Amino acid sequence: MQQTGPLSFDYIIIGGGSAGATLAARLSADKHNLVCLLEAGSKDTNPFIHIPFGLAALAHIKGLNWNYSTSPQAQLNQRCLYWPRGKTLGGSSSVNAMCYIRGSQNDYEQWKQMGASGWGWQDVLPYFKKSESYAQGDPRWHGDSGPLSVTELRYTSPLSTSFVHSAREMGLDLVADFNQLDREGLGFYQVTQTKGQRCSAAKAYLAPIQDRTNLTIMTQVLVEKILIEQQVATGVQLKSGQQAIQLNARKEVIVCAGAINSPQLLMLSGIGPKRQLQNLGIKSVFDLPGVGQNLQDHLDAIIQHECKNSQGYGLALNAIPVWLKSAYHYWRKRQGMLTSNIAEAGGFIKSSYASAEPDIQLHFLPAKLQDHGRKYVYGYGYSLHACALYPKSRGYIALASADPAQPAIIDPCYLTHPDDQKIMIEAVKLARRLLSCAEFSQYQSIELQPGTEIQSDQQILQFVREQAQTIYHPVGTCKIGAIDDPMAVVDPQLRVKGIKALRVVDASVMPTIIGGNTNAAVIMIAEKAADMILQLNSVNSGQVETEL
Repeated sequence: MQQTGPLSFDYIIIGGGSAGATLAARLSADKHNLVCLLEAGSKDTNPFIHIPFGLAALAHIKGLNWNYSTSPQAQLNQRCLYWPRGKTLGGSSSVNAMCYIRGSQNDYEQWKQMGASGWGWQDVLPYFKKSESYAQGDPRWHGDSGPLSVTELRYTSPLSTSFVHSAREMGLDLVADFNQLDREGLGFYQVTQTKGQRCSAAKAYLAPIQDRTNLTIMTQVLVEKILIEQQVATGVQLKSGQQAIQLNARKEVIVCAGAINSPQLLMLSGIGPKRQLQNLGIKSVFDLPGVGQNLQDHLDAIIQHECKNSQGYGLALNAIPVWLKSAYHYWRKRQGMLTSNIAEAGGFIKSSYASAEPDIQLHFLPAKLQDHGRKYVYGYGYSLHACALYPKSRGYIALASADPAQPAIIDPCYLTHPDDQKIMIEAVKLARRLLSCAEFSQYQSIELQPGTEIQSDQQILQFVREQAQTIYHPVGTCKIGAIDDPMAVVDPQLRVKGIKALRVVDASVMPTIIGGNTNAAVIMIAEKAADMILQLNSVNSGQVETEL
């Protein structure tokens, strides 16, 4: 991009991930709206994005990832945890495991009770359905004509089938659809795929409309601050390479940068805890203490087995013919092993501390995994991830510097609430019981992690402290709330308190974390936000016409 002077749009959307892509498509559907979508990463052209099994390689491609790390975690032996987030069109929907999960209906009822009026289950269900195209779904729960393709997996490993069948021995139900009313039990995940390829938000929402003349998509641009005049957002300041550019927004600036970058950008723009900003030399535009607070994430413990049986997805000499055959099948027909999302099966179960809802989620992988896939592990095996769905610990995002190019401080404060420690201990125990079921005896496995010598609650907790990692679901840092909630950042219309023409639309607005993978909910939030914005636009246009 060469122009240095200001450019004007009706709507400027910051962040080309799940929420930003959705909004860009919906707002630009009105040809009278001039829309600009800004993405810090590159276009989603890397082939490993689109091959579902390619996610195993994405951890090694630094250009597609923000590569964040947390601050040292006091309850995790002072470890700094790796937090990957997508940095490309489609955002984290271009690098995730494609599991399509909406959470529990009660999650959204809780939002409403906390002051997020209009965000109860019956309010959000139409937007889940609007976004989705799932031909096999019950129409009471699923949509069949939305942009986001949801399907059953084309290929699953026999190991994943064994995991699902272990439900019987544990007295659990087999669940065919985790997105209906009763989701307690084990089953295969629905995935965001189309014709054997990943269906990211970019593929679903942007690819079909990239030639719209009223939509401008800029990649590899870093937004440094939101421009605000007299408490009204008027545009953005960004950098493209070494070039500084200002863009003007005639109607709204919409921040869709995620649970880390959205609060960071608000604070860089002078919106946030006044004293913290002043200490960094940033002029306070509006004192909003909730910006960056209320950070929540799912902490994940991995039980891992090594097996002699050559099942699953192993790195070994005898696996070479299998990999070559799989590559051929995928190239010819988009079939076979490379269509797997790897995290093929899982489920929702209750700890002894649960009330009405399952409070533990499981992801089963027919492969051994270390360090988020950044280290190669040879041989065959399988892994069961277990996370506590409703953590009580709360962390924060804070500025480390007034320099927009510097990453923010990420402190999720994992396990600082003692109840989270108790549930994680039980999650490990339940996961081990599942992997000890008779279904797995045929694989002649040994437990690598935690290891059979780890048995007592104290030993298991120590294992969690030494090994647990994120399962990539940060939310909550610009939460929705009632206008009189001092820690709310946005109102139920997602408008930033104290600033006109500015909204936040992404996972950061969730007041509490949902019970499951967060991507489907982020897309739902953007669908609902688009309707709010377009309805306001329509009302305003009508007023103008009446006045004229």
